[in-house]
Amino acid sequence: MTQEKNWLKGKRVLAVDDEKDVLETIVDILEEARVDTAQDYGSASEKIQNVRYDLAVLDIMGVDGLKLLEQTVERGIPTVMLTAHAVNPEALMESIRKGAVSYLPKETMAELDVLLNDLLAAYERGEPPWKRLFERLGSYFDERFGPGWRQKEKTFWSEFDVTYQVGKGIQERLKRDRRFMDKV
Repeated sequence: MTQEKNWLKGKRVLAVDDEKDVLETIVDILEEARVDTAQDYGSASEKIQNVRYDLAVLDIMGVDGLKLLEQTVERGIPTVMLTAHAVNPEALMESIRKGAVSYLPKETMAELDVLLNDLLAAYERGEPPWKRLFERLGSYFDERFGPGWRQKEKTFWSEFDVTYQVGKGIQERLKRDRRFMDKV
């Protein structure tokens, strides 16, 4: 049996969270990657502007993660939103709209390396990472948000389900993705 490739090995990752213990956990879990950390918006923003990252993992609350997401998308950095307090349909949809490649509850941190490896593999193959996320965590969201949670934003989710392309967010990311820019 062949072992699946470790997509995190050697990758340069930026982890941003206002909680030091969360950052320490991310560094420990992502031991195969080179992880830089930031605990506030200012230092994270500076790192995003000055260092070329392969992946960013951003907390939503406490560090203005959605604003940082705009910067990572601008720089072509695949970004995963990781949150505990903003686990709600609105934050999930806003993450999608702004161009995140995934949205993970902190409750899943024990398997962060596995989830990120799977998402990066999909991203590197040109497959929609969001599809992989919902295959893995769809039941979690259904349980957490309640029955019919997607019905409140039916138009958004209908389009999302049909194409797994998220319009403006993915277009913004693709405009800055070197893998696609070189082919245009």
